[in-house]
This record gives sequence, C-alpha cells and structure tokens, in this order.
Amino acid sequence: MPIPLKQNARIGAHLLKQRLKGRKYYPFIVEIEPLFACNLSCPGCGKIQHPTDILRKRLSVEDVVHAVEESDAPMVSIAGGEPLLHPDIARMVEELVKRKVYVYLCTNAVLLQRRMDKFTPNHFFSFVVHMDGLRERHDAAVDREGVFDKAVDAIKEAKRRGFRVTTNSTFFNTDSPKTVRDLLDFLNDDLEVDAMMISPAYAYEKAPDQEHFLGVEQTRKLFREAFAGKRKKWRLNHSPLFLDFLEGKRDFDCTAWGIPSYSVLGWQRPCYLMSDGYVSSYKELVETTDWSKYGRGKDPRCANCMAHCGYEPSAVIASMGSLRESLRALVSTH
Repeated sequence: MPIPLKQNARIGAHLLKQRLKGRKYYPFIVEIEPLFACNLSCPGCGKIQHPTDILRKRLSVEDVVHAVEESDAPMVSIAGGEPLLHPDIARMVEELVKRKVYVYLCTNAVLLQRRMDKFTPNHFFSFVVHMDGLRERHDAAVDREGVFDKAVDAIKEAKRRGFRVTTNSTFFNTDSPKTVRDLLDFLNDDLEVDAMMISPAYAYEKAPDQEHFLGVEQTRKLFREAFAGKRKKWRLNHSPLFLDFLEGKRDFDCTAWGIPSYSVLGWQRPCYLMSDGYVSSYKELVETTDWSKYGRGKDPRCANCMAHCGYEPSAVIASMGSLRESLRALVSTH
C-alpha cells in the first residue's frame, strides 16, 4: 500500500484534532531544509544559487526538533540542498522518530549507499529518492551522468536492508505521457518502491532553467493522458482528489499553510517555492501571513502552479469533508 494504514489514521486524527480546536491554519507536514548546500547542480532547482555564507549554514538537531514540536506536525519532509551532506542528519532522523513523527528524508541518492549504515529501518521513516525520468532523462535533469544508476543501486540496497523507500518525481514540459508512464512503471514494477510522489515542475524563481516549466493546461493534458487506464495500478503516495486535480477533473484553492517550510533562514512564507520573507516562529508565520493573497487567480506568480505543497492539503481537506471521498482515499491505500 502506498500510505500505511496507521499513518493514514494518524493524519486523520491530527486533522480532526485541529478542527475540534477550531484552528483555521495547521500543518499536514513540515518541510525542513537543514542546509541549502548540494552535491548536484540541477537546472530546475535554485537552492545552490544562495550566497556562499548561506550555503555554509546548517540547522542543528535541536533547531529541527523545536520547529517540528512548535508546529505540532505529524509528518516531516527533510529536504534541501542534499540532507545527507549534513553531519548530524542521522541523529536528526533518530530524534524525530523517537517522537513518533513520520520522517521522509529526501535525497538525490549520490551518497545514500555510503551513509545508509547510519540509519535504522523504522515504520516511521522513509528514504525519498528523487527520480525525474529513466537513465538519460534523469541524468540530464540533474546535469550529471551516472546519477540514475547510483540511485537505482541505492534503492535496491535500501529495500534489501528493510528500509521503506519512496520516490519523488518532477515532470517538465519536455515530458510526454509515455515518459511519465515509463518511469512510473519502472519504479512500481521493476524497483518495487513502496510509494511514489509526483509533481508538475513549478517555475521556481531561482532556478537557472526557466524554459521548461509546465503551464496549467499542459499539466492537465500530460497527466490526463499519462494516467489513462494506469493510475490505479501505481502505488502513488497521493490522495485520489489530488490526482483528479492534476488531471483537471477537480480544482482547489491553494492551501500553502498546510505544508510550511523551515530552513536556515527561518520559516518561509508563503511556501518554499516563493520568497516573500522569513519569520522566526511558526506562530508568527501563521498569524502574520495573508494567506488569501496566494494561489492561482490571486498572485500572478502562482498562475501556473499546481504543486503538491499548495494543493495536496486542499485535496486532503476536501476528502475529509466527504464520506464518499474519505472512503475512496481509504480504499486507495490498500
């Protein structure tokens, strides 16, 4: 199953608790960026475009634990940069798992086999390996030959050792329904990863390559054709309504507050894809950000965004508000 039943139940209980407390803004998952430094220079990502003094900064384990506890999030995505470059990344994961937080450690997998001994398999923990296509496409996306093969070998070794492995794939306007299907078939059937996450590329303003991001209609057409007759086969780590959203069958308002981002610069608003300033606490982020300003039709920068960080929480909220969709989401996890 893509999302374990216990994890699904935990998220459902978390959302119910927020509603009972009357909270309007609350996190589904917190994205932690403990560093921006990376060992790759992907043209679709701009993290390493930060000045050298910022690239040298690191969040401490205590910083990360405090941020997660402050937000009361049940899940954490540790991204970057490349988290495996952080000297205390294994202890960071260990401390979060001790607190029964579901941890997704995102990595390009270049260092994964060399660092794997530092981690212990646990149902609260998953490696998330970035895979943007089969060999030629993936190596072009990360601008280095051989990375695809390293990632595949690392996934196989992690699975052999009993780790839960998820993949994360970003698709660009150079993709076709066939390239999407070929990749998901390979990950699902050949590598047998536990779950797969997908997202259309959003025009991240610091990215060196600004020519290959998808527009809304391109996104809908790509996924509608790619999903035809195949969607239920894949172990996709998304709510059915979010997948409907990608196909253009449903539309939602942006819920940027659902996946807030904390990094060496503080809490970023409104999301990790935009740069409208940073604040020092989660409380300040929630209370001083005008969330109504963001999303397609509200901010021109959001015009082509269909990214999971804004719309997956919206889909989950919609699912919780419908018995039919709640049952549909539950069935999709089995």
